[in-house]
Amino acid sequence: MIRVLFVCLGNICRSPMAQFVLQDLAKRRCMAEAFQVDSAATSREEIGNPVHPGTIRELARRGIPAGEHYARQMTREDYQKYDWLIGMEESNLRNMRRITGGDPEGKIRRLLDFSDRPRDIADPWFTGNFVRTYEDIREGCEALLGSLCPERL
Repeated sequence: MIRVLFVCLGNICRSPMAQFVLQDLAKRRCMAEAFQVDSAATSREEIGNPVHPGTIRELARRGIPAGEHYARQMTREDYQKYDWLIGMEESNLRNMRRITGGDPEGKIRRLLDFSDRPRDIADPWFTGNFVRTYEDIREGCEALLGSLCPERL
């Protein structure tokens, strides 16, 4: 089983969107049993809050079920629990390394670093553009699957 933790600032927009997108892609490719996927925040600002309505609307528009999820903060223990800790932007990676005390095993990566066009994924909390965020996350999740399970694509 491949254990993936997606991480963003508040865990209400990007990281839960990535969680549900990857779960959906894995399910559609008959690989759901191969993954354990969750998401978390680097900050404490949104802890306990549900997924942002904009994220839920965009996923629903794409036919992707959004399960029940409430924001939680990433912990130091997550580093040992997950195979990959995947942030959405460079500032997430810095905060993730601070929380974990470093990245000696090279598990912390940015989602779009798996793609052909490495870059940050903008936070729709600030931009309001959930469509663009979805497109970037979809691209990253497809690339992540291609990297982790090339024989299954």
